[in-house]
Amino acid sequence: MKQLLIRLAMVVAVLALGAGGAYAQDDAAALYKSKCLVCHGADGKGSPAGLKLGVKDFHSPDVAKMSDAELFEATKKGKGKMPAYDGKLTDDQIKGLIKYIRSLK
Repeated sequence: MKQLLIRLAMVVAVLALGAGGAYAQDDAAALYKSKCLVCHGADGKGSPAGLKLGVKDFHSPDVAKMSDAELFEATKKGKGKMPAYDGKLTDDQIKGLIKYIRSLK
């Protein structure tokens, strides 16, 4: 009986970790929609308003060659006309956004 309870606890833990990953992706998508979409567009290529401001296409070679650390810094401190999100987003939220941005195709 004790071994069955231990196995059950392990299964629950694995399922919880898997659900957490899905939740983090959903959370990053929701953050992108609320904070980034208006300028960067749904596909990361730039919205009409964002293109007028000069946003970079996330698929461009300039952005693709940027490291995650560089994207993190630009998001946290702002760059050009992009506002800083320091104090508005946590470091983990910014990292999730970068992962989400890299997934846009």
